[in-house]
Amino acid sequence: MNSQHASIGHASTRERLLQAAEWLFIERGYEAMSLRQITRRADANLAAVNYHFGSKELLVHEMLAKRLDRLNRERLQLLACCEQQEGQRLEAEAVLSVLFVPALRLSRPPAGDPVFMRLLGRVYSDPSPFIRDYLQQHYRPIYERFFEAFSRALPEWPRNELSMRLRFCLQSLSGLLAGENMDELIAALSVGEVIDDATLLARLNALIGPMLTAPLGTPEQVSVVQRVVGQANTAAQAVDVAERAAAAQLIGGGKRLAPGIEPWSAEIQGKSF
Repeated sequence: MNSQHASIGHASTRERLLQAAEWLFIERGYEAMSLRQITRRADANLAAVNYHFGSKELLVHEMLAKRLDRLNRERLQLLACCEQQEGQRLEAEAVLSVLFVPALRLSRPPAGDPVFMRLLGRVYSDPSPFIRDYLQQHYRPIYERFFEAFSRALPEWPRNELSMRLRFCLQSLSGLLAGENMDELIAALSVGEVIDDATLLARLNALIGPMLTAPLGTPEQVSVVQRVVGQANTAAQAVDVAERAAAAQLIGGGKRLAPGIEPWSAEIQGKSF
């Protein structure tokens, strides 16, 4: 955070406000950040916000556009290049890569900033209606362009199912990105190895991709869950018995059993064989 404050300190008032808004948005989300917090972190005043932007909403609009407009222009251009090179029907992994590659590039100097991935994760996971409306109004055509690319890659899924799969896929990825910086994410995916960017993104694809491609609720999958559900009541009853026994022992002046220890197992522990 010290380096962040240092960079803000040497910027113009307008840039300090944008940088402060970005950091607070990443840390807290749109609803939890206030103009007072932004101006305090930017070492500015409310009049400066009104002068440069007019409102908190317009400040955040500009902050998001500054980051996301370039990202999405690169994504669209890369998608067009790949389709021209490989044909209109790309593999799902290739379309995912088109989403990831520009984002990774913009998270690294000199093209970008390491905080960019966390910002991206927050943008797509923030529940605020303001953020949702902004994305809908400004980037809906881009979503539709990629949806059609995924639809061609995965023609076996009905459009409503594909939409559901994409939503879960992107929300899962967003939650991951919002919670970790790039160094931590790379370290996790590298599992102690030195890997290049292609391997890094291939591993990310391997984790995220099955949400788009795996069969949904096959009989075999349902059977596994049903077996567990069938044991749920038995497990709950065993916990009830243990808790009642522990409560009775506590009322009677005895020691409380540790959670998960059945009365009979405690009795056995007191015996020698």
